[in-house]
Amino acid sequence: LIRAAAKNYHDVAVVASKEEYSLLLQWLQEKEGATSLEDRRELARRAFKVSSNYDIAIFNYFNEGTADVTFKYSIHRSDILRYGENPHQNGVFFGDFEKLFDKLSGKAISYNNLVDIDAAVQVMREFKGDAPTFAILKHTNTCGVATRATLPEAWHAALACDNTSAFGGIFVCNRSVDVVTAAAIDELFYEVLIAPDFDEDALALLRKKSNRILLRIKDFFVRPRSFRSLLNGVVEQDSDLKTETASDLKNATVATPTLTEIDDLLFANKCVKHLKSNAIALVKNRQLMGMGCGQPSRVDALRQAIAKAESFGFDLQGAVMASDAFFPFPDCVAIAHEAGITAVIQPGGSIKDQESIDYCDAHGMSMAITGFRHFKH
Repeated sequence: LIRAAAKNYHDVAVVASKEEYSLLLQWLQEKEGATSLEDRRELARRAFKVSSNYDIAIFNYFNEGTADVTFKYSIHRSDILRYGENPHQNGVFFGDFEKLFDKLSGKAISYNNLVDIDAAVQVMREFKGDAPTFAILKHTNTCGVATRATLPEAWHAALACDNTSAFGGIFVCNRSVDVVTAAAIDELFYEVLIAPDFDEDALALLRKKSNRILLRIKDFFVRPRSFRSLLNGVVEQDSDLKTETASDLKNATVATPTLTEIDDLLFANKCVKHLKSNAIALVKNRQLMGMGCGQPSRVDALRQAIAKAESFGFDLQGAVMASDAFFPFPDCVAIAHEAGITAVIQPGGSIKDQESIDYCDAHGMSMAITGFRHFKH
């Protein structure tokens, strides 16, 4: 009925939502009980928006589980952003932000904030059920992650990973923020802090700096599908939701990782998954010590990670290394061994896997293979 009325807008004023009552009443009062063609065309536009949303929802319901791959989505809510990635670009967010977060304080959320918030949530989803964990992100890359017995300890350990890059970053944790943690965080400039909740006194303290964005996340949600615009279209794929556990690890070497190393290997694998490829993560005692990311060469990513760790005073003796993809040559495990790394986790799949395995065997290193690559572009 709505669609039929809208199609006949030359003669019919269709009201598809109660939000339009006041608008229609205004027009009727201004035009002595009449509407103009322009008025009816605007009402028709709004009506087609309603009917098309229903059509897409109905189609997707009936199409689910069929072999017909069709890109049809309708997102109702949108927010105009101050600008896009840069000030000369326009930006709009299509989605219901308030369904996921309570915004407790702070300035208007920008395009870059949204991109980083999404990345932060995906990182912390990996640690949702773990002991207190803090992650620090900059430009979607994790530059600090740590798990400890208490949240303040986790914060200080995460910050120690790279306290330079943390400036102006996005902070996220898996516990309610207490006043002790809040006081420590408050010493550093940041863009966004995300937590499941905030103690009352912690929130009062953090709100004193009104520009900083405080978000209470309602759940570390799962986004089953991801989209990206490229060329003259859009690509859609399953989101990378695989989080390896100890049962996924296949020991490829004579040496086997200790229980502590297994914990660190799984921790490192969670970290490297959320770094831009090529990526390497170095971890010890459930603390990210060095990260290399966005490098065309895996060797360069490893050298970057080692340099980062050393620049912040970390001792890599007994640390573990995670790689987001296989090692095409044994050069990475050789460099890692020279730095003191004793255990490695990687997906495997190279035709030269055995060369890296043989190097590890010759030097007493252990290597766990997961079978799951985690490229991130």
